[in-house]
Amino acid sequence: MLRGIRNVTSNRLGKSIMSVLFGILIVSFAVWGIADIFKGSTQTTLATVGSTDIPLEQFRQSYTDKLQQISRQIRRPLTPNQGRAFGIDRQLLQQTIAETALDEEARRMGLRMSDAEIVHTISTDPTFAGPNGKFDPQRFAVAMRDYGYTEQRYLTEQRRLTLRRELIGSITAGAEPSNTQIEALSRFQNEQRTIDYAKLGPDQAGTIEAPSQDALKTYFEAHKAQFRAPEYRKVIYLTLSPDALAKKIVVSDEDARKIYDSRRTDYMKPDRREVLQIAFQSEDAAKAARAKIAGGMSFEDLAKEMKLTSGDIDLGLVSEKSLGDPIIAKAAFALPLNEVSQPVKGSLATVLIKVTKVEPGSTEAFEKVAPAIKKEIAERRVRDDFDKMRNAVEDERSGGASIAEAAQKSGLEATTVDVDRSGRTPDGKEATLPKGVDLITAAFGSDVGVDNDPLNFPGGEVWFDVLGITPSRDRTLDEVKDQITTGWHNDQVVTRLRAKAKEMVEKINKGGSFATEVKAAGLTAQTSTPFKREDKVNGLPDLVVDTAFRTAKGSAAMAENVPASSGVVVLRVADITTPAVDLNSDASKKMKEGLAQNLSDEQIGQYITHLETTLGVKVNEAAFATATGATGNQ
Repeated sequence: MLRGIRNVTSNRLGKSIMSVLFGILIVSFAVWGIADIFKGSTQTTLATVGSTDIPLEQFRQSYTDKLQQISRQIRRPLTPNQGRAFGIDRQLLQQTIAETALDEEARRMGLRMSDAEIVHTISTDPTFAGPNGKFDPQRFAVAMRDYGYTEQRYLTEQRRLTLRRELIGSITAGAEPSNTQIEALSRFQNEQRTIDYAKLGPDQAGTIEAPSQDALKTYFEAHKAQFRAPEYRKVIYLTLSPDALAKKIVVSDEDARKIYDSRRTDYMKPDRREVLQIAFQSEDAAKAARAKIAGGMSFEDLAKEMKLTSGDIDLGLVSEKSLGDPIIAKAAFALPLNEVSQPVKGSLATVLIKVTKVEPGSTEAFEKVAPAIKKEIAERRVRDDFDKMRNAVEDERSGGASIAEAAQKSGLEATTVDVDRSGRTPDGKEATLPKGVDLITAAFGSDVGVDNDPLNFPGGEVWFDVLGITPSRDRTLDEVKDQITTGWHNDQVVTRLRAKAKEMVEKINKGGSFATEVKAAGLTAQTSTPFKREDKVNGLPDLVVDTAFRTAKGSAAMAENVPASSGVVVLRVADITTPAVDLNSDASKKMKEGLAQNLSDEQIGQYITHLETTLGVKVNEAAFATATGATGNQ
């Protein structure tokens, strides 16, 4: 499974899924494996834990729900095949068996939970709280819809979950790390080391003469597997998507102009004005204030006299329509710039108005908005045509047409590519592949002559056929002579650098001076700043840090770059510092919480393993394959 995880995380889709997967699939307890008894059962029963059967259809639904849940998180569909590649099927199986074992034990112990208790638990869950902090039925209903639950199913699941937590809580109560454990871990994590070091680069390997033909043959035979040609699949595929169809649709200026004319008001930017306003409780008060302005007081000073801030009087840059009160709006947009109005009696108050800025309106030209209008028209036509086009392709395929024939008759374009499992063509370039689907996995899981189901992605589909298979083979020396020559040369560099570094390390560890040996080798000695186990050091490879923490103070060692042909580092541990441990610090408290969780997980894991062993676990592998969709892919 680890190889599968490495494979699927080699692309952006895989990384996105794994980042979500490890957040979703971790149960509230650790599961340290399931009983290794995989025996048959009835075809409708996927597994049996003690006296409890896990129905095949129940697990199938759980697996489908899990894939849909992850799909929503990563915002792209996750197929059953991809789910198996990520190990989701086995993780869910382990989780289901562990949960069933806990449910069985809870029943044996007579644990119960009343309806009132479960209702209280859900109604006080902050997940479903509205803006007022209280239970919001609407938010609860939306959550149930998003996660594919009925209310009754959720209540049942929560009842089981709560009982499991009660049972687990009784096992983990009091699990707390000792001060000795915290101190030991703190010293381990916070220990700092300082090293003296020198870098040996390829130049220190000296001149390496060109290899003889016999040397190349010997190297080639010893490393033949590294240069083996991978298996290639010749795949033809046809992609149907709204974007692809939209590119084929030509929208005339005339059609776009009709939309523009019918929505002309949408492209008009109205006049806007920056308006200041002071409201008064009565018309007489407004008149008295206007008299002060007529006497020389400024609008702004009047506001200050009334203890109003700029925020109280500034309505901002507004259009006539957005002002709300039509009477005040009309007066504001009739008022000359920087003049103060006479009292204006609005629907709610009498006001004085001042306009400090005028921004004339405008209308966006057709030429500017035409591309957006044409795109909108094209997308609308695509929505109308997409289903017709999809059905046309399916009809052609059902009638025995090849991908190429179906594409030609549908007016679409098929693409043929030779590709290996890494997505590269025989010349080493990245193959042109459809986005949003894992065509490579599907193609390498199929064969020549197999009628494949289309692959789905948001908004579209991909049909494909495997036209041919070029088996993996050993390449000849002549085919890879350049690579062989480079590999042989790099090996010579590594051998010389290792020998030189080893000699320096031995001399230093026998009492020689680090500075003297480095100088004698024509290198430059450097000293690092103090660093911890997880730190990066002056651009040095991670292996240097690891080596430094495995080397005693005053001793020397060597660490290679990756690849080793790019250089070797000789180092000496100059100093080791172990900070004092403050058990009352925030860092120690956080460390204590982490250790407590680890101890709790370990106890839970051991407890569940005990339950599974005691109760007995049987898994019907055939039913498991059926539930996860593996049967049809074997």
